[in-house]
Amino acid sequence: MLVFAQATLQAQTYQYSRPSWWFGGAAGANINFFRGSTQNLNYDFTPPVVFREGVGAGLYLAPLMEYHHPSSRWGVGLQIGYDSRHSSYDQVISACNCPADLSTNLSYLTVEPTVRFAPNKTGFYLYGGPRLAFNLEKAFTYKLGINPNYPEQVATPDVKGEFSNINSTLLSFQVGAGYDIALSPEYQRTQVVLSPFVAFHPYIGQNPRSVETWNISTLRAGIALKFGCGQRIITASAPVIMEVADPNVQFSVISPRNIPVERRVRETFPLRNYVFFDLGSTEIPERYIQLRQDQVKDFKEDQLEVLVPKSLSGRSRRSMVVYYNVLNILGDRMGKNPNTSINLVGSSEKGLDDGKAMAESIKRYLIGTFGIAGSRIGIDGRDKPKIPSEQPGSTVDVDLLRAGDRRVSIESNSSDLLMEFQSGPNASLRPVEINAVQEAPMDSYVTITVAGAKEALSSWRLEVLDENGRLQNFGPYTQEVVRLPGKSILGTKSDGDYKLTMIGQTKSGKALQKTTSTHMVLWTPPENEQGIRYSVIYEFDESKVINIYDKYLTEIVAPKIPIGATVIVHGYTDIIGNEVYNQTLSMARANDVKNILANSLAKAGRKDVKFEVYGFGEDEIISPFNNKYPEERFYNRTVLIDIVPKE
Repeated sequence: MLVFAQATLQAQTYQYSRPSWWFGGAAGANINFFRGSTQNLNYDFTPPVVFREGVGAGLYLAPLMEYHHPSSRWGVGLQIGYDSRHSSYDQVISACNCPADLSTNLSYLTVEPTVRFAPNKTGFYLYGGPRLAFNLEKAFTYKLGINPNYPEQVATPDVKGEFSNINSTLLSFQVGAGYDIALSPEYQRTQVVLSPFVAFHPYIGQNPRSVETWNISTLRAGIALKFGCGQRIITASAPVIMEVADPNVQFSVISPRNIPVERRVRETFPLRNYVFFDLGSTEIPERYIQLRQDQVKDFKEDQLEVLVPKSLSGRSRRSMVVYYNVLNILGDRMGKNPNTSINLVGSSEKGLDDGKAMAESIKRYLIGTFGIAGSRIGIDGRDKPKIPSEQPGSTVDVDLLRAGDRRVSIESNSSDLLMEFQSGPNASLRPVEINAVQEAPMDSYVTITVAGAKEALSSWRLEVLDENGRLQNFGPYTQEVVRLPGKSILGTKSDGDYKLTMIGQTKSGKALQKTTSTHMVLWTPPENEQGIRYSVIYEFDESKVINIYDKYLTEIVAPKIPIGATVIVHGYTDIIGNEVYNQTLSMARANDVKNILANSLAKAGRKDVKFEVYGFGEDEIISPFNNKYPEERFYNRTVLIDIVPKE
């Protein structure tokens, strides 16, 4: 109580960062499963029966120490404590028809270093590491009951002793998961976390004796209490803050006057002419939608929502349904245009024959399902695609790059299949037009600017406090401009007043805090408003648009921009490579598209269009697609163009 009172009084004057070091204790129960066999208990006593299986519970108590920086997913920990592997064997019947019982009281001093990983930088974490155990107790109790047929028989006295041949040291391992629950306000000096956890200790390395086959597997469940001290963040109200604040850092927030919940949008979705195959398989993956012959007559490009793949990602659901129908769209178009032909080029790290086998599986599908003549479909094999992702000397995320190169490319010279202004085997397939509802459109994002952050700060985070005292945290960030969906702040509220606080760490290790306020209002667009969206695809690590898109942007997209419209250009990357580099790359891609469109409009004498340009890098919270499959990573190498009418 005194600790909390002191922390509360200090928090009235100062605020504190999230601790990196944590100290405390853990307590739990070990559920011990005995397997194998034991009979020769020590040099003096061997019972007449063999004990084989048992289960029991033991106590676990340990002080702990952890280190995990708030901005990192990784951390380390150490626990040294008392670890009981107590249990009782299942009862067995001796030759005299007497019940025999054996209970053990094994305990250890255990040393458990762990590596911790928090996938989403939240309270949930996974951990694992070795377990070094030193034996403390090795007692047993053996009981032999009486034959139930002779109830007046005198029971044999219990035998108590210690096991012989006990291994004094054990080396095993554990894997587990936990969740940190904050019990004190964030940024208070003394912070307290409660962490329920569960871990599994397999039998490997847990043979308690050097004789017989007895082994132990353990399931541990418990709770840890952790204490940490944050570093003081000197606020603007404290006189000393002016000594540590960097005068070149300026904090500002721009919130749209009306934040749209959603907008109807007509999207021209590019159709990647690649089919990606799983490692070790030459069959079309199940996530690609494959029709039966009786479904072909009812197939329509503009009604693909009825065909949903089995493993569809949640993000951009409608768009991925389009892509996963690529073979059906291709078969339908070839059926309607009998003079068209294609060449399927399979690329495999296993060589030409494996690549051809992948291409052959697609050919079989088009012939068997859509009735396309085999003479219209050529196949070829390569060890690498013509435009590979993996370059010589690649060392980062090589597995992801190779997964993207294991694919079949659909090539054609038939204009009926291809995108406007394209020809030749490298041309893209004609895009698909879809009508959808765009949730949290880009112009609904709140823009947070920390000018000078790159030079002055190592990182910064955002604290958002509403009028009801609800606190939200975002970050950490390193870039100077961050955009957040307004709806992620408002939630279900129609409007609200917010206090936004930037909490930064200077490169010299000092703390900096700046605060501003804003008002946000949700707004539903009128039904007659419809946005337009186009997408531009980039190759891996490229910031210049594919040549075939230049003319498309100039002659197809630019003329469709209404007078007085706002064009929001936002670039993205996949998760391969360095996060800071990808942020820069996505901005370069967005500027590349914006410049092509702006130059085209300028040549037409138009100056009525407003451009907004953003680069979001690999930010998985707002990236268009997930990054699990290579096709999702390929689609994330993109620039989206949202055209919002003036009204």
